Amino acid sequence: MDLSLFEADGDALVPTGIARSMWSDNQMHGVAISGALSRAIEHCVDDAGRDDLRPARMTVDLFRPATMDPCLVTTEIVREGRRICLVDALLTQDGQRVARASAIFLKPSASAAGEVWAPSERPEPPPEDVAPVSSEPRVPFFHSDAGWTQKFGDHQDGSRKASWNTGLPVVSGEEVTPFQAVAAMADGASLVTNWGSEGVQYINTDITLTLARLPEGVEVGLAAVDRVEHDGIAVGTATVFDRSGALGTAVVTSLVNARRTVDFDGVEYSDDGQRRRKQS
Repeated sequence: MDLSLFEADGDALVPTGIARSMWSDNQMHGVAISGALSRAIEHCVDDAGRDDLRPARMTVDLFRPATMDPCLVTTEIVREGRRICLVDALLTQDGQRVARASAIFLKPSASAAGEVWAPSERPEPPPEDVAPVSSEPRVPFFHSDAGWTQKFGDHQDGSRKASWNTGLPVVSGEEVTPFQAVAAMADGASLVTNWGSEGVQYINTDITLTLARLPEGVEVGLAAVDRVEHDGIAVGTATVFDRSGALGTAVVTSLVNARRTVDFDGVEYSDDGQRRRKQS
């Protein structure tokens, strides 16, 4: 069962059905776009021979709807130093700019001495008897007042949300890396911060992922920690975590899109990526 987001066709990436957004049948979702950009950025740093660096921040601008058509991703190293590498990436379709990303890779070292404040409470993944450890793609788990379940309709309410996701292969035939998994899933910060009692009524225009470390494997959690909204503009912040603890944050800026609400009430997914609406 191939649940990859893209198939390679030379230098082009051709989106599969798994990359299709719920906003429109001819639109890619942000997970696919961010996955494609992170893959290109990671390859760029690898090709430069900088295996001593670690991804610390990636920002994606989603300034034009990406269609379900082939796309190209190009990269450029903007600055490379002993302890830093800054990479830009651009996703185009039919010669038109659709999305862009910038990423900073840093060289890890020993931590400084001294005490610095940090939160005492951190989000935790679902118990292993609910979500066994796995690298195989499966329906995400969500947490709200209903607890941890894979049933989307259980969580269409006004309570605080968290998700637990397994990274999908970005390109068919390639193994997804921890960076690609967490960078792609960072788009889910929009879901856990913007999903309310009437569905998802805000569409995100960007993603900023910060990382103190990479996830251990390709299982990634997102937990809403803040949301501010005014005049149809929302800013949502989520903690990114794995089974060992917090990794960093994901921040999304979103615009109200209530005329095209994504309604999860009664929607079910299967592990093969099929979506269906329950019969009443």
